[in-house]
Amino acid sequence: MSAEDLEKYETEMELSLYKEYRDIVSQFSFVVETERRFYLANSVDVQVRNADGEVYFEVRMSDAWVWDMYRPARFVKNVRVITFKDVNVEELDKPDLRLPEGGPFDT
Repeated sequence: MSAEDLEKYETEMELSLYKEYRDIVSQFSFVVETERRFYLANSVDVQVRNADGEVYFEVRMSDAWVWDMYRPARFVKNVRVITFKDVNVEELDKPDLRLPEGGPFDT
Protein backbone atom coordinates (compact mmCIF):
# COMPACT_ATOMS: atom_id res chain seq x y z
CA MET A 1 0.00 0.00 0.00
CA SER A 2 1.43 3.36 -0.99
CA ALA A 3 1.59 6.39 1.31
CA GLU A 4 -1.09 8.04 -0.83
CA ASP A 5 -3.38 4.99 -0.50
CA LEU A 6 -2.84 4.95 3.25
CA GLU A 7 -3.67 8.64 3.55
CA LYS A 8 -6.83 8.15 1.46
CA TYR A 9 -7.85 5.18 3.63
CA GLU A 10 -7.32 7.16 6.87
CA THR A 11 -9.32 10.11 5.49
CA GLU A 12 -12.20 7.80 4.54
CA MET A 13 -12.11 6.10 7.95
CA GLU A 14 -12.09 9.45 9.76
CA LEU A 15 -15.13 10.59 7.76
CA SER A 16 -16.92 7.30 8.48
CA LEU A 17 -16.14 7.67 12.18
CA TYR A 18 -17.45 11.24 12.22
CA LYS A 19 -20.71 10.10 10.60
CA GLU A 20 -21.07 7.36 13.22
CA TYR A 21 -20.41 9.93 15.98
CA ARG A 22 -23.02 12.29 14.53
CA ASP A 23 -25.62 9.48 14.48
CA ILE A 24 -25.04 8.32 18.08
CA VAL A 25 -24.04 11.43 20.06
CA SER A 26 -27.62 12.03 21.24
CA GLN A 27 -27.54 8.67 23.09
CA PHE A 28 -24.89 9.94 25.53
CA SER A 29 -24.72 12.44 28.39
CA PHE A 30 -21.01 13.36 28.44
CA VAL A 31 -18.12 14.07 26.11
CA VAL A 32 -14.72 13.19 27.61
CA GLU A 33 -11.43 14.20 26.04
CA THR A 34 -8.05 12.94 27.16
CA GLU A 35 -4.65 13.43 25.54
CA ARG A 36 -5.03 10.17 23.60
CA ARG A 37 -8.72 9.67 22.90
CA PHE A 38 -12.18 11.13 22.70
CA TYR A 39 -15.14 9.39 24.37
CA LEU A 40 -18.90 9.64 24.66
CA ALA A 41 -20.28 8.22 27.92
CA ASN A 42 -23.36 8.13 30.10
CA SER A 43 -21.45 7.97 33.38
CA VAL A 44 -18.12 9.65 34.19
CA ASP A 45 -16.08 9.73 37.40
CA VAL A 46 -12.83 11.72 37.51
CA GLN A 47 -10.52 11.31 40.49
CA VAL A 48 -7.32 13.27 41.08
CA ARG A 49 -4.65 10.93 42.42
CA ASN A 50 -1.26 11.61 43.99
CA ALA A 51 1.46 8.97 44.09
CA ASP A 52 4.85 9.96 45.45
CA GLY A 53 4.26 13.60 44.49
CA GLU A 54 3.09 12.74 40.96
CA VAL A 55 -0.42 14.02 40.31
CA TYR A 56 -2.51 12.13 37.77
CA PHE A 57 -6.15 11.62 36.83
CA GLU A 58 -8.12 8.40 36.95
CA VAL A 59 -11.17 8.56 34.71
CA ARG A 60 -13.82 5.85 34.84
CA MET A 61 -16.61 5.78 32.30
CA SER A 62 -19.46 3.41 31.67
CA ASP A 63 -21.75 2.84 28.73
CA ALA A 64 -19.20 4.49 26.45
CA TRP A 65 -18.23 4.96 22.82
CA VAL A 66 -14.55 5.36 21.91
CA TRP A 67 -13.39 7.56 19.00
CA ASP A 68 -10.76 5.29 17.46
CA MET A 69 -10.81 4.38 13.79
CA TYR A 70 -8.56 1.36 14.32
CA ARG A 71 -10.81 -0.17 16.97
CA PRO A 72 -13.52 -2.47 15.56
CA ALA A 73 -15.66 -2.44 18.75
CA ARG A 74 -16.19 1.19 19.71
CA PHE A 75 -19.07 0.60 22.13
CA VAL A 76 -17.75 -0.52 25.51
CA LYS A 77 -19.37 -1.23 28.88
CA ASN A 78 -16.56 0.22 31.05
CA VAL A 79 -13.46 2.30 30.40
CA ARG A 80 -10.68 3.24 32.81
CA VAL A 81 -8.11 5.84 31.78
CA ILE A 82 -5.03 6.90 33.73
CA THR A 83 -3.46 10.14 32.50
CA PHE A 84 -0.98 12.75 33.64
CA LYS A 85 -2.46 15.29 31.22
CA ASP A 86 -5.62 17.36 31.45
CA VAL A 87 -9.02 15.73 31.17
CA ASN A 88 -11.97 17.62 29.72
CA VAL A 89 -15.50 16.48 30.64
CA GLU A 90 -18.52 18.26 29.19
CA GLU A 91 -22.17 17.51 29.80
CA LEU A 92 -24.09 17.31 26.54
CA ASP A 93 -27.16 19.46 26.02
CA LYS A 94 -30.28 17.39 25.41
CA PRO A 95 -32.72 19.82 23.74
CA ASP A 96 -35.08 17.01 22.79
CA LEU A 97 -35.51 16.12 26.49
CA ARG A 98 -36.63 19.57 27.64
CA LEU A 99 -40.12 19.89 29.04
CA PRO A 100 -42.49 22.13 27.09
CA GLU A 101 -42.94 25.62 28.49
CA GLY A 102 -46.26 26.45 30.13
CA GLY A 103 -46.69 22.89 31.38
CA PRO A 104 -47.42 21.69 34.93
CA PHE A 105 -43.69 21.56 35.77
CA ASP A 106 -43.06 25.29 35.36
CA THR A 107 -42.36 27.12 38.60
